[in-house]
Amino acid sequence: MRLDTIVAAQPRASRGKNEARRTRVAGMIPAVVYGAFKDPQAVSVNPKDILRIIRGKSGHNAIFDVEIVGVERTPVIVADEQYDPVKDTLIHIDLKRIDLTRKLRVSIPIHTTGEPKGVKQQGGVLDVVTRSVEIECIPDDIPNQFDVDVTELMIGSNIRVSELVVAPGVRVLTAPEAVIAHVVGIKEEVVAAPAEGAPAAGEPEVAAKKGKKEEEAAAPAADKGKKK
Repeated sequence: MRLDTIVAAQPRASRGKNEARRTRVAGMIPAVVYGAFKDPQAVSVNPKDILRIIRGKSGHNAIFDVEIVGVERTPVIVADEQYDPVKDTLIHIDLKRIDLTRKLRVSIPIHTTGEPKGVKQQGGVLDVVTRSVEIECIPDDIPNQFDVDVTELMIGSNIRVSELVVAPGVRVLTAPEAVIAHVVGIKEEVVAAPAEGAPAAGEPEVAAKKGKKEEEAAAPAADKGKKK
């Protein structure tokens, strides 16, 4: 989805750990803008601007403009991000330039709505198998998500990718026969208890070995008695 948002970026003359550390101390994070057959550009951006976008409704499929002071203004999409493993703060971002006239391949989340009749009336369980699908379309046609109503699902029935309602110009690349969601019955496994007086699992073998040893020990004693 195209956002009417502009993120300001400052060019970075150098790279490396020291430069990245100074950038973060200043309240910014290092970033790289690349793609569209142009040279990569090292920049610094405000992490709050980026987090506001990727945590929004469009998430990682949001297309917005980045304005690199004195260099260019171009539409981009978040290609990758890195977080501090301890503080869980955003520490680096990769922004990919987007040609608004060319088709993109992106992953779109699936959101299920409603309570299945197979759960409410039959005591089944809703199992969501496919949580996102891959599509291809021009950037302006990228949907935020696919909503799937599971209300009519009964035990044994399902909804497949082929049943998704997509806008003209959007091509679904995920296999059409892939199951999105289905309702399954709850199976209870009954473990048979051992009969009264019968040894538990594993005991017969132990008992057999014990009896064999006792027989082997008794044999020499019997032979000794015969010699007398």
